Amino acid sequence: MAITRMNSAEVTKKVFNKEQLFILDVRNENDFQDWKIEGENFEYLNIPYFELLDGVEGILDKIPTEKPVLVVCAKEGSSIMVAEMLSDAGMAVSYLEGGMKAWSEHLEPVKIGDLKDGGEIYQFVRIGKGCLSYMVVSNGEAAIIDATRMTHLYLEFAESIGAKINHVFDTHLHADHISGGRKIAEKAGATYWLPPKDATEVTFAYEPLVDGKDVEIGKVNINIHALYTPGHTIGSTSFIVDGTYLLSGDILFIDSIGRPDLAGLAQDWVGDLRESLYKRYKDLSEDLIVLPAHFMIIDELNEDGSVSEKLGALYRKNHGLKIEDENEFRKMVTENLPPQPNAYQEIRETNMGKINPDDEKQREMEIGPNRCAVR
Repeated sequence: MAITRMNSAEVTKKVFNKEQLFILDVRNENDFQDWKIEGENFEYLNIPYFELLDGVEGILDKIPTEKPVLVVCAKEGSSIMVAEMLSDAGMAVSYLEGGMKAWSEHLEPVKIGDLKDGGEIYQFVRIGKGCLSYMVVSNGEAAIIDATRMTHLYLEFAESIGAKINHVFDTHLHADHISGGRKIAEKAGATYWLPPKDATEVTFAYEPLVDGKDVEIGKVNINIHALYTPGHTIGSTSFIVDGTYLLSGDILFIDSIGRPDLAGLAQDWVGDLRESLYKRYKDLSEDLIVLPAHFMIIDELNEDGSVSEKLGALYRKNHGLKIEDENEFRKMVTENLPPQPNAYQEIRETNMGKINPDDEKQREMEIGPNRCAVR
């Protein structure tokens, strides 16, 4: 049987649609345990490639014949060879085009909704990394929030819908992924906004994003309102868009809250984190739709693949928002931190403009799961 290839967009559709898929992951066990393709109805078998060099006969009885089978490796090559061996043994299989490297970089745009006076808001789901970014569009103008380094995808999408990018925002100085905000602003001739308290060491020009700042998109005055919400970083800033959506950055997620330690200041910033979540957000309307900058687990995806929830619902069910005692909150936040993101110091320095790694190095720096939340 001839093998077929499956690209990241096709796998993403299977995740969104909750389809069945059997994944044979031929990376090393540690890599698989740390980070894999997640789907509600996916099954997995992890057999390192080097264990299959002498043939696949020993695993044929472990691979189903009644559902699609996808072979996955880091960059594609090993999965093709294993897929060919399985095909020679009479099995119908596919391999993941570009491997986990391509999976890490795939962005899937999802329309979140229409704005009150015309326009739309889109969420870009980086399914393999858990990153979420946004495009607000009104009357041919667009603003982008928390863009990833795959800048061409935002530029191409804006062009496809006939929008010109005029504003680019980062809610904070990211430490888990390389921001594409500055490059998009340069290519589009747009204004790049960054919270000044996070920008004390940056090497480039930016427009300071301060509390209470309003930026209008399009002639119908779609309003993007900045709300200072420190805690994940000292400059973390949320946005209220069109009075309807709360873009929470890395302060609040659907199933958790942001970690305060990525600059080594967990004890200093945990109080700010509590202030933002338990006071600043508490004063907002419960009907605001929270749109975070990350998701932690595949269960946070809605039926259409988007990630969102009303603020009031999160206060009822998010465990990070229901700890009344301040000391208990402080202990929970500082003692339940996952491992630091891969190469997070180098990522911060890249986002400051201090270093400029090439594309391949940037890919290596970002490999691995999202680790922006308190467990």
